[in-house]
Amino acid sequence: MLRSSFLQYIKYEKRFSDHTVAAYENDLDQFFLFLEVSYQITDIQEVNHTLIRSWMVSLMEKDINARSINRKASALKTYYKFLLRQGAVKLNPMLKIQAPKVSKRLPVFVEEDKTKILFNEIQFGEGFSAYRNRVILELFYTTGMRLSELVNLKESDINYLNSTVKVLGKRKKERIIPILPEFLTTLKKYSQDKNQEFPNTDFLFLDNKGKQIYHKMVYTIVHDFLGLVTTVEKKSPHILRHSFATHMLNHGADINAIKEILGHSSLSATQVYTHNTIEKLKEVYKQAHPRA
Repeated sequence: MLRSSFLQYIKYEKRFSDHTVAAYENDLDQFFLFLEVSYQITDIQEVNHTLIRSWMVSLMEKDINARSINRKASALKTYYKFLLRQGAVKLNPMLKIQAPKVSKRLPVFVEEDKTKILFNEIQFGEGFSAYRNRVILELFYTTGMRLSELVNLKESDINYLNSTVKVLGKRKKERIIPILPEFLTTLKKYSQDKNQEFPNTDFLFLDNKGKQIYHKMVYTIVHDFLGLVTTVEKKSPHILRHSFATHMLNHGADINAIKEILGHSSLSATQVYTHNTIEKLKEVYKQAHPRA
């Protein structure tokens, strides 16, 4: 009962995304299954920090990476804060838990010349689905939006008069992203073609049957086309988001502006992209220093 109430709480009060709610539910299920199988414990009152550490050690032994373990620990932290508020427990065992250190990974991105090849030389094909695929990749690279944000876009989110798109980000926070005039023309043509192919549809992107496009389909589209121009290991929509931020910074964009466009809650999340611009800095240094 409490677990169900917790999931409702993070969904409607904390406004976590459906993806995060599902992940937290899965994490809690795994944790309580571990307690039941390993220690025959089903009462939340019997859980202490030692048992939680034991669970985390078992995850490490299964070669679960530190980032995933931290996410599971975050789920438990949020759950115990909720239990304390509800009076279901008196102590929070998570206060004695130290999450494993996560090595900082620099965002992987596609080089600028490869994105030019993608949009100027690659043939996407003919027909509605081909044009839709191109628009999807261009929209990711033009705006830096997230996969879930693109999937849930509606026709009404595009403001052709102001050249902007409204997206619903994490925690259901709305933000406005500018769109390049040239791409706006492309987007308008796609919208007209879509409405002719599938009239009276609210969602901007549809599958080949006229239904709202889904995450896996978009991922596959992006993966396949990026595979034609780059050898980076992960060819996901998020790579285009990384590429957008990195290329903008390389061309002198203000980091605070990038933060707002990406929808980051803190500047530290955006600053990771500055590490990727070191090659650009080296180039400027070599050109400008008298002794270079």
